[in-house]
Amino acid sequence: MTTRPTRAGALAALALLATSGALAQDASPTPSTLEEKVRALEEEQKELARRLEGLRKELEAGRQPTPAPSPTPTPTPAPAPAPSPGPVVAPGLTPLSFPLLGTSGSVTSGTSFNPSISVIPDFVYALDDRQGDGGEILASADGFHAPEGEADGHDHGGLEEGFNFRETELAFKASVDPYFDVTALFAASEDGLSAEEVYFQTRRLPAGLGVKAGKFFSGIGYLNSQHPHQWDFVDTALPYQLLLGGNLDEKGIQVTWLPKLPVYLQVGAELLQGENEAVAGYHGGEDAGPVPVDEGDEPGPDRVFSHKPGPRLFTGFVKLAPDVGYSDALQLGLSYARSTLHEELHDEDGDGVVEEALEGTVDLFGVDVVFKHDAPHEYGRGDWTLQAEYLYRRKLLDLLGTTGRLEARQDGAYLQAVWGVLPRVQLAARLDVAGITNRVTEEGATASYDPTRRLTAAVTFNPTEFSRFRVQWDRSDVPVGGASETVDRLLLMVQMSLGAHGAHKF
Repeated sequence: MTTRPTRAGALAALALLATSGALAQDASPTPSTLEEKVRALEEEQKELARRLEGLRKELEAGRQPTPAPSPTPTPTPAPAPAPSPGPVVAPGLTPLSFPLLGTSGSVTSGTSFNPSISVIPDFVYALDDRQGDGGEILASADGFHAPEGEADGHDHGGLEEGFNFRETELAFKASVDPYFDVTALFAASEDGLSAEEVYFQTRRLPAGLGVKAGKFFSGIGYLNSQHPHQWDFVDTALPYQLLLGGNLDEKGIQVTWLPKLPVYLQVGAELLQGENEAVAGYHGGEDAGPVPVDEGDEPGPDRVFSHKPGPRLFTGFVKLAPDVGYSDALQLGLSYARSTLHEELHDEDGDGVVEEALEGTVDLFGVDVVFKHDAPHEYGRGDWTLQAEYLYRRKLLDLLGTTGRLEARQDGAYLQAVWGVLPRVQLAARLDVAGITNRVTEEGATASYDPTRRLTAAVTFNPTEFSRFRVQWDRSDVPVGGASETVDRLLLMVQMSLGAHGAHKF
């Protein structure tokens, strides 16, 4: 008990001796200076005495004594705070990882419902030189006359003259758990709310496999899977409008395979319900009534459509993206779709009497190519894209109630270019045609029709990534009843994007 105080006293004595030595080294101190130093030493001695008394009390209490500070402490900078160890993850909330399913990214749903939400309103002002009938003239193109009852689908082209509230896209996306994501996209318009895409897909499966199920835009082609806010023009291309009724969106299941290769290669197949009016229309056992006959003759036999549960539409596609450099990207695509049961009703003169009821098969072939260049400038200046697609559709249909048969072979293509002329400003041009081959053979008689052509130019200004303004002019040459109809249109579009919206696919 006496050892440690003795050491402390020795330290104090050494401090006094050191101070005394410093005084002795002063050659000629004045009396006033000596008095000040004496008073300073006395104060330091009192402070040391108080600290020694504290040390004795700590020793008596059995605690480890704290070292006495230097008689003249020098302030030192505070040490830098230790880095934060990061968030602590509760073991009970950590998702299990199964080697069979691979690793998974972060989960935004499961213990709490927290999807990313976006709202994209779309407004269009339209003018044409046919008193607003330009859209109807296009739908009446020779060889492509829409079957009776065909819906507009998602062609987004039915615009009235003047102001149009085309739609508002409502998108909800989230991860359900470590293994599944869910996407729900709805289109709200003046006609109501419709589900464009509602599906779930796997986050990661072995060997590069992926599964999507629900209602979704098919993976065929390039434009087919895009929504209006992804288009480079106000409307979609003519081959999609006249051969697919806008696009191919169906209920079903999609399986894709992405093998580990030096280049990007995706192979996909889809089993779809088959309800698209342009390639997979279905009336499911409906009675279309007797075959029309000449006035005074006996009614013909009833025409009853076949019944077949889904899937009735099967597709396959391949997408290849070879490496073409750091600033460029190239994607090549092949697509095929087959409808095992396609049914149509034709009311040629619009009098409410069905002249023809047909059913059979439809085959659709497609080729697409896209090349993109990313210039080293800000806000898209100098970027450019070249894009082209070709679609070919073949219908083999029986005329119900008769021995007649209809075969239609039609195709379409488009070529477009987009160039970033200024920061946030794009100039786009498109040439599209439907009916390069436009031949319909019915009961041995073949009719060939002229193609429908259109030339389009558009200027787009994106103040930010959340707003878009577009001006578009197009001229269409449409064969109707053997005569060519020319339609000029001017379209002004405004789109806004609210909320989270992820990057688009290539």
